[in-house]
Amino acid sequence: FCPICTLPIPFPMEGHSFFMACCLKRVCNGCHVAALKRGMFDCAFCRTPPPDKNDVDTTLARIQARVRKNDPAAINFLGQKYYHGKEGLQKDMRKGKAVELFTEAAELGSIQALSNLGNAYFRGDGVQQDKARAV
Repeated sequence: FCPICTLPIPFPMEGHSFFMACCLKRVCNGCHVAALKRGMFDCAFCRTPPPDKNDVDTTLARIQARVRKNDPAAINFLGQKYYHGKEGLQKDMRKGKAVELFTEAAELGSIQALSNLGNAYFRGDGVQQDKARAV
């Protein structure tokens, strides 16, 4: 659901919404376009100015600040960045940094992190493959 208009975002969500890394919210295209028409070029949800496309350090610093506050969405998001090796982070599956972050976020109540953790156990990515534990 869009956090602004509270309408459901249709699947595929990536094609019908924008993900805001500043507040880790997915805003529907309608709310994003409405904000742009009003002259608001910042995040439509939290009003944070977007970092430059090439400024990975600022984006990562914003995410890590939310991780330090035990935000489960931010912890899961950082885990995904480690899992895929994005935002300048080295892909870390052998030491299990991504799985460690997924576990922490799942313990804090993130359903998406629980799904990511199950997928990691199912595939054996960063952990011993355990299909029973994956389910």
